[in-house]
Amino acid sequence: MDFLNNELTWFLDLYIVLILGYAILIMSSYLILAYLSSKALSSYLKKNSFVDYDVLLTSEFAPKLSLIAPAYNEGFTIEENVKSLLSLNYNNYEVIVVNDGSKDNSMEILIKTYDLVLTEFDFHEQIETKKLKGIYTSKNAAFKKLIVADKENGGKADALNVGLNIAQNPYVVCIDVDCILDKDSLLKLAKPFLESHGKRIIATGGVVRIANQCIIKNGRLVEVNIPDNMIARIQVLEYLRAFLLGRMAWGRLDGLLLISGAFGAFDKEIALLAGGYSTKTVGEDMELVVRMRRYMLENKLPYSVSYIPDPLCWTEAPEDFKIFKKQRSRWMRGTIETLSFHKRMFLNPKYKLLGMLSVPYWTLFEFLAPGIEFIGLVITLVFILLGLLNWHFFLLLLLFVYTFAVFFSVLALFSEERTFHKYPKHVDFFKLLLAAFIEPLYFHPLTVYSALIGYKEKVMRTKGWGEMTRKGFTKKE
Repeated sequence: MDFLNNELTWFLDLYIVLILGYAILIMSSYLILAYLSSKALSSYLKKNSFVDYDVLLTSEFAPKLSLIAPAYNEGFTIEENVKSLLSLNYNNYEVIVVNDGSKDNSMEILIKTYDLVLTEFDFHEQIETKKLKGIYTSKNAAFKKLIVADKENGGKADALNVGLNIAQNPYVVCIDVDCILDKDSLLKLAKPFLESHGKRIIATGGVVRIANQCIIKNGRLVEVNIPDNMIARIQVLEYLRAFLLGRMAWGRLDGLLLISGAFGAFDKEIALLAGGYSTKTVGEDMELVVRMRRYMLENKLPYSVSYIPDPLCWTEAPEDFKIFKKQRSRWMRGTIETLSFHKRMFLNPKYKLLGMLSVPYWTLFEFLAPGIEFIGLVITLVFILLGLLNWHFFLLLLLFVYTFAVFFSVLALFSEERTFHKYPKHVDFFKLLLAAFIEPLYFHPLTVYSALIGYKEKVMRTKGWGEMTRKGFTKKE
């Protein structure tokens, strides 16, 4: 019996060391990323404070862009969103909306609102896709930039590949059709392609913000509000952390693995050479970036991936836990699939920073973290049942983790306040501050649970996105 007790005590000590070590490691990495982000933000704001984007707007050298917006059952928001895309401050661009076999009235709304007619459109199919039913353009000269492709359902990646096939311009901007763009978003997104020296810019990403309860007028965001719904409100904080304190740092290191599928620009030639979007994953946005970077490294071509910290894109976040769970479990499946497809990059010096830092970081802190948390919870419950848990140490550890989580959210909130200040109302600031204290107790467990569902779905070989119901934006007439 004494031997068994000694073994359990040894295992408990080892467990405490491992959990504490993992917690310190992940917190340290967050602080390092936050520091790098602050330096990158300061440099970006200083560099761009006197930029006159009107010069780029009228410049003959402004890159020609093709916006690709896949749409599946987006009837609630598609009219406002297409208006937003057609009214951006940019000259050299076209808008390609790809209706991916919607079951609702999305196509009917588009045809009626934009005077669409079936047309003969000459293009070269470089990537094989599901059957294309037809391509539509508008009879109204005001909508001459708009092209609508109607196709059989094949998923978001397949719809994006249709857009790549149709696109006439050298750069493509892939966007979720449920997003609202800032009027200068294309000007800011195109700027890095003009500024590249020596290295080819193959992709550029921008910050995505939550638009729930914001006021939309004629496809424009005219009033920013904090969501009343707590799940959506906490996602505002989550996005601030991810974009301002995370991706900004990875952009500075040039080790960014993910450009949000909601809004990103790509060099079309490299995207096609890399094979376009993969239909074998639900994380097609991350997988394409990794594959494009891998293509450049394997062919020893100098390149870079740029990142814009400006809040350029506003999207509707899930307010219902059922929809939220589907979204986050899908994100986890996409992460697992991407890391699996490119597992040879892990700790492989051939892939430089990506292989030695970016991929290991995503593996340890994005893919494995929810599983580690769950295993830690199970082991803790076992020690509680056996009466071996040191409650004093356990509660101190919980307080330490909780305090850090709140601190990091507050740090993201203050970073937003001192930079872009998109939430000017004092009441909104305090709503977000309160959410920072609630999140670790309410939202984080939901996120971990959803990620575990993602593990299960991957093991069960679940395919597809699942239905993502939209409520639509608040409109101001």
